[in-house]
Amino acid sequence: MTDRIETKFIHSTGVDPLTGAVNVPIYLSSTFHQKSLDSFGPFDYSRSGNPTRLALEETIAKLEGGKRGFAFSSGMAAISSAFMLLSSGDHVLVSEDVYGGTYRFITEVLDKFNIEYTFVNMTDLNEMANAIQPNTKVVYLETPSNPTMNITDIEIAAKLAKANGCLTFVDNTFMTPLYQNPLELGADIVLHSATKFLSGHSDVVAGLAVTKDEELGNRLGFIQNTFGSVLGAQDSYLLIQGIKTLGARLGQSSESARTIAEYLHNHPLIEEVYYPGFSFHPGNPIHERQAKSAGAVLSFRLADKKSARVFVEHLRIPVFAVSLGAVESILSYPATMSHGSMPAEEREKRGITDGLLRYSVGLEHPDDLVQDLSQALAQVARRNGLSIAN
Repeated sequence: MTDRIETKFIHSTGVDPLTGAVNVPIYLSSTFHQKSLDSFGPFDYSRSGNPTRLALEETIAKLEGGKRGFAFSSGMAAISSAFMLLSSGDHVLVSEDVYGGTYRFITEVLDKFNIEYTFVNMTDLNEMANAIQPNTKVVYLETPSNPTMNITDIEIAAKLAKANGCLTFVDNTFMTPLYQNPLELGADIVLHSATKFLSGHSDVVAGLAVTKDEELGNRLGFIQNTFGSVLGAQDSYLLIQGIKTLGARLGQSSESARTIAEYLHNHPLIEEVYYPGFSFHPGNPIHERQAKSAGAVLSFRLADKKSARVFVEHLRIPVFAVSLGAVESILSYPATMSHGSMPAEEREKRGITDGLLRYSVGLEHPDDLVQDLSQALAQVARRNGLSIAN
């Protein structure tokens, strides 16, 4: 009998074999006593391995259907460590509308190590195929992308990468293992900012990576140990606890997100809603084939920065903050938050306008969230001398 993913979230760590404790023990130890000069036990120093972190790493590997899991001190630490598999002279192909922190790492750090890069619109597979070079080693993608929710066909992208001798990395932060499994679709490494939905409570900063095979896992494990940007035992424990409730949290948030997306789509002040659950959203058929839900994140565009400012100032319930994926709804302004490190002209090319807002839907009652959106949009209309029905 194979358990469904929601059951796996709760029981993947099992119980403590020594005590029967239903929660993983927190091993707050930096070092471990060794009984022999010639042979060490499974743990010697917590940078190299910690029992609490190992429980988390084994859990995410099971949930993503991979061979090895790795826990890092942040999502960017996981992404940066994966890119360290590259060597000088290599080339990487990257989603054009990638997360701003990833864009910054690629353009300002990889470049220093003589690693070339090309940003491409990966919703256009012909453009992607034409951009692959003889020295291309990695195809890196987000789907849905942040923040305009563009969809890339993971299976086709992975086949194209494999045919050209490339690895495929997929940032799966928005969908999580609940809704999307990139390794099953051919990806080689799946990455998460576990700060977001996997943790879910705005109390942990963490990153996770899972490799499809053991050999790649050994290579990434060497980098994790050498680079040393690992997740501590306390945060590993908190993240395990967050994962246990992911199914219930993300399920409810996703239902509410659809309600909010439909409301915004029908509102006269909203110029566009980016939500992969709409049948008319570009890439929707692909997303429905490779993912089980549209998720709990959407973006929408007001006319300009002035309107966005009024809207933000009058919204009552969501936290206005960097990040997403928490029990509380979070509203973000990509131009100065998630993509603040991206030059303005690059943001504009990717549709990240001064009127764009990203909404991560939490667990509040959806009627309260809609009413809050309605009153804030009414304030925008009033400031612009417009008369609209709520």
